[in-house]
Amino acid sequence: MANISKINRPSDQRRAILRNQVTALLWTGRIETTQARAREVRRIAEKMITKAIREYENTVTVSKSVKDSEGNVVSVDVVNDAPSKLAVRRQLMSYLNDIPAEKLAKESKYNYKKRTGDNKHPVVEKLFREIAPKYDKRAKDLGQGGGYTRVLKLGPRRGDAAEMVVVELV
Repeated sequence: MANISKINRPSDQRRAILRNQVTALLWTGRIETTQARAREVRRIAEKMITKAIREYENTVTVSKSVKDSEGNVVSVDVVNDAPSKLAVRRQLMSYLNDIPAEKLAKESKYNYKKRTGDNKHPVVEKLFREIAPKYDKRAKDLGQGGGYTRVLKLGPRRGDAAEMVVVELV
């Protein structure tokens, strides 16, 4: 992600702050931050959502031969990501942090592992399964693309008078 404004941080800290905030925005749908950071978070998040929208339906069905419990060879159809979707998925995984799924109330460790075992990157999965279809439908209904985030001003922060805003997914 080139051309990131300075926001008064060394480059490694700046990238870490923005990665964390973009991940939190996509995971929770809403974050509170300063106006300068919000501009950068919004720019990066909109690009990621656009990539996911372009590729979320791009799958390939592959026929596999598998032996069943009796030893007979059976043909099974498996749905995989197309090469372009896999490339986008890997780009998103390289930027976004992994947030583990929450353990439900009174859920055993076994049931938690069973429920979340196949999902190693829940933020990326949420982006492809929930966020991208929602905004793709919105773009087709309204006839426009982009504008996936909203910035609402909250006023100055008490300690240093920095302008605070809320960034949320529309």
